[in-house]
Amino acid sequence: MGEEIKTTGFTPSDKARFMGRLAVETRIARRLYEEDGFSRDGHMVGFEIETWIVDHNYAPSSINQDVLETLNHPLVVPELSRFNLELNCAPLPLAGDALTRAHESLTSLWATCNDVAHRLDANLVLIGTLPTIRDADLTIANMSPLNRYYALNQEVLRLRGGQPLHVNIAGRDRLASVHRDVMLEAATTSFQIHLKAPADLAHLYYNASVAASGPILAACGNAPFLFGKALWEETRIPLFEQAVKVPGPARVSMGSGYATRSLIEIFEENLRDYDALLPMTFDDPPAAMRHLRLHNGVIWRWNRPLIGFDESGAPHLRIEHRILPAGPTFIDMMANAALYLGLARVLVLTGGSDAERLDFNDAKRNFYAAARFGLDAKLDWPGEGEIAADRLLLERLIPDARAGLRDLGVAEDGFLDIIEARVRTRQTGAAWQRKALEARGGDLYALMAAYCERQRSGAPVHQWEI
Repeated sequence: MGEEIKTTGFTPSDKARFMGRLAVETRIARRLYEEDGFSRDGHMVGFEIETWIVDHNYAPSSINQDVLETLNHPLVVPELSRFNLELNCAPLPLAGDALTRAHESLTSLWATCNDVAHRLDANLVLIGTLPTIRDADLTIANMSPLNRYYALNQEVLRLRGGQPLHVNIAGRDRLASVHRDVMLEAATTSFQIHLKAPADLAHLYYNASVAASGPILAACGNAPFLFGKALWEETRIPLFEQAVKVPGPARVSMGSGYATRSLIEIFEENLRDYDALLPMTFDDPPAAMRHLRLHNGVIWRWNRPLIGFDESGAPHLRIEHRILPAGPTFIDMMANAALYLGLARVLVLTGGSDAERLDFNDAKRNFYAAARFGLDAKLDWPGEGEIAADRLLLERLIPDARAGLRDLGVAEDGFLDIIEARVRTRQTGAAWQRKALEARGGDLYALMAAYCERQRSGAPVHQWEI
């Protein structure tokens, strides 16, 4: 979805051409896999962070084009709305001090971006949903001026027969909202982890990522508010799922099941089950798989398989772990990454048999329970039955993640200690926000002032004072 296109409208013949090329490229992907054509090189990791731009009243500031033009930096790119940016970390070998190096790279880039924002009388904030955003901010007027976003909006509404999008979220409060565009998606900002794995193991990492998503999310919530309502610990999850809802299989979901033998099965499912949302055709050779990758880019599985290309031009497979919110701080996000990477590795090593593997439907239930209730969620886990999320993390999964990082040869550098302390204190970003808002008499602007001050300190959220 990050690829720009040349048009905002499509015809039935455009769709037919696109689907024909998609079918060819999907067969190419299958043949490449069967002929061992995908990279089997070692593990790599990369990161994307979506950030808010706010003014001094903590309202969204629609100046991303000004920031981007001033920065002119290849690792900082636009997002759907004019008040969001995406920051990227160049891929690193997943070994040694990779997490510390990524932390240093991202914090340096963040400082550069914030310097530019300050000169434009704005600030950057890392938070899953912005408590001070208003329904009226999420309009087409605040969409970034790129064809792919206007085309996405047009096609979603076309598939819905012109009917508006309805958001209905029942949490601590209840939110009902109606929108005539896809801009509700812009209210969700995330921290995404890209894990490149040897091709023969990629489907196992996909399955492990799905299984681990529930307990990981329980420890990482940072999006409890939207439009003045207290909703889920991770309100991003139901909001994004409802923001681009069209007939047919869900565009945003946990998927339909585990992969059995390879990740190519997921791309074959894309071809079989999903209509083309952006049927733009390209002149590139089929081996570039541009249609396959564009089609996959508008199917937002919470753990999304990707096909990319190494610097040498060799194709590779990777997993985009999309469940995590932005913030509260960079050290919190790197701790979340350590939990994911270590736990995924252990599940790949130990979760191969049906008896050891979490059932896919249980994995889905865990995910939505964690998104709604955070550390208060009750989760199912092999060998444990139903267990409280905090107990599962402390007694089993954090130690497992430590073992997984050791097996990968990745230095912990204290990141999993942060997860453990966060779970023991039960102070996630979402929990802090709820307590801080109550302490300030429900004043969302005072909440944001305190949040931004503590974020600037760089201290992990479990150490934040209310």
